[in-house]
Amino acid sequence: MNKQITFFVFIFSLLLNVPLQVNGQERIKYTLQDIIARAKSVSPAALRAETQRQNSYWQYRFYRSNYNPQLRLNGELPSYSQEVRGVEQNDGSIEYLPLEQSTVDVGLGLEQSIALTGGEVSINTSATRFDNYLTDNPDQRTQWQGVPVNIQLYQPIFAFNQLKWDKKIEPLRYEESKKSYVEEMEQISQRATQLFFNYLVAQVGHDIAMQNKTNTEAIYKIEKGRYNIGTTTEDQLLQVELQVLQADQDLTSAQLSLESSALALRSYIGLNENTQFDLVLPDEIPDFAVDVDKAINLAFENSSDAVSFQIQRLEAEAEVARAKGQRFNMNLNARYGYNNAAQTWGGVYENPDQQAVVSLGVSVPVLDWGRNKARMGRARANQELVNYTIDQEVINFEQEVFTRVKNFQQLRSRILISDKADEVAAKRYEISRQRYLSGKVDITNLNIAQQEKDSNRRSYIQSLQEYWQAYYELRQLTLYDFQNDELLFDPQLEEKKE
Repeated sequence: MNKQITFFVFIFSLLLNVPLQVNGQERIKYTLQDIIARAKSVSPAALRAETQRQNSYWQYRFYRSNYNPQLRLNGELPSYSQEVRGVEQNDGSIEYLPLEQSTVDVGLGLEQSIALTGGEVSINTSATRFDNYLTDNPDQRTQWQGVPVNIQLYQPIFAFNQLKWDKKIEPLRYEESKKSYVEEMEQISQRATQLFFNYLVAQVGHDIAMQNKTNTEAIYKIEKGRYNIGTTTEDQLLQVELQVLQADQDLTSAQLSLESSALALRSYIGLNENTQFDLVLPDEIPDFAVDVDKAINLAFENSSDAVSFQIQRLEAEAEVARAKGQRFNMNLNARYGYNNAAQTWGGVYENPDQQAVVSLGVSVPVLDWGRNKARMGRARANQELVNYTIDQEVINFEQEVFTRVKNFQQLRSRILISDKADEVAAKRYEISRQRYLSGKVDITNLNIAQQEKDSNRRSYIQSLQEYWQAYYELRQLTLYDFQNDELLFDPQLEEKKE
C-alpha cells in the first residue's frame, strides 16, 4: 500500500509540470525582460512619462524662441465711430460736435531681444488711414499718416536680466527632464519587476498549496490505515486531519493571491483577460561587478538630482540678482526714423520728416525705511539656506548610492545561498517523506521538513526579486547599464533629435 501511495504522489507531481492549455490555446510564456519591455511601451506610467517628456521639449523650444527675432503685425481693421463728442477749440473751450469717422491702422515690426543686456531692439513701419465722413471738402475726407521706417531701442539699466539667467537655467532644466525620463523608465522597470515576482511568488505558493493538499490527503489515508491496524494513535490521526483542512484553506488563499497578482500584472502591462500566460523564472544571474566609486561618479554625472542641485543654486543666485535690480529703476528709450502725413498713401513716403526721440526714465526711492536692505538680506539668506541644504542633499545622495551598491553586492551572494538552501530543503523533505512512508519518521518531523521546504522555496524567489529590483534601482540612480558597460541614453543623440 505504501508503494501505491508513493507512486500516486509521484504521478501527480509530474502532472503539475505539464503545460496547461485553455480553450485549445497554448499559454504564452513571458520572461522578465518581456514584461519590462511591455511595461515601458504600453503601461499608463510609460505613456505619462512620454507626455511629460514632450511637454518639457516644447517648453524648451518656447524658451529658445525668446532669443529669436519676432515679426509682428498689429493694428485696427477698422475702427468706426458715429457720436457727439466734445472737441477742444483753439481758445480752450469745448464745443460738442457730431462726428462720423473711421480709422484703419496697420503696423509691421521686427523685434529682437538682446540677451546680453536684457533690452529689445525693433524695426517698424506703420500706416494709418483716417476718414471723416461729415466733411464737405472731398480733399480733406481722407488723410494718411505713416512711419516709413524707424528703429526703436528699449534698454533697462542695472535691472534684473531675465534672459541672461534663463540662458543659464533653462538648458539645465531641459537636461534634467531628459534624464528624469530615463529614470522614470527604470522606475517602470522596477514596478514591472515587482509585479512579475509578485505573480511568481503567488504561483509558487499556489503550486506548494496544491502539492501540500495532495500530500496531506495521501498522508491522511496512510495514517487512517495505520490507525485501523493500531500502529498509530488517534491524536496523530486528528493532527493529520487538521492538516488536511488547513491545506484546503491554504489552497483557497493561494488561489485568491494568484488571481489578484495576475490581475495587477495584466492591468499594468495591458494584457487581455483572455490571454493566458506563464512566467519564466530568471534564475540565471548576470555575472558583473559594480565598483562603488565608479557608481558614485556616474550618479553625479548622469542623475537628474545632480542637475537639480545646479538649478537650485542658480535660482537662488538669480533671486539675489533680482533683488539688486529692484533697488531703483532706470530705462532708456530711443527711437529714430521717419514719419509723414499726406492726403494719399503714396504721399506718406514722399520726402518724410526725420523723427528722433530719446528718453531716460529714472525711479529711485529716497526713503524706503530699509525696504531694499530687507529685500537683499532675505535673498542672500535664502541663497545660503539653499546652499547648505544642497550640501546636505549631496552627502545623502552619495550615501544612498553607496548603500545601494553594497546591498546589490550582498544580494548576489544571498541568491547563491538561497538557491543552495532551497535545493537542500527539497532533498531533505523528499528523504523525510520516504522515511515516513516506511515508518521510520513520525508526522511531526515530516511536517517540519515540509515547512522548511516551502519556506526556502519562497525565500529563493524573494531573493531573486530583491536582486532584480536592486539592479534596476541602481540603473535608475546612475543611468548606467553595468552589465553592458554603457550609458542608458546618448546625450548627443538626444541633441540631434531636437
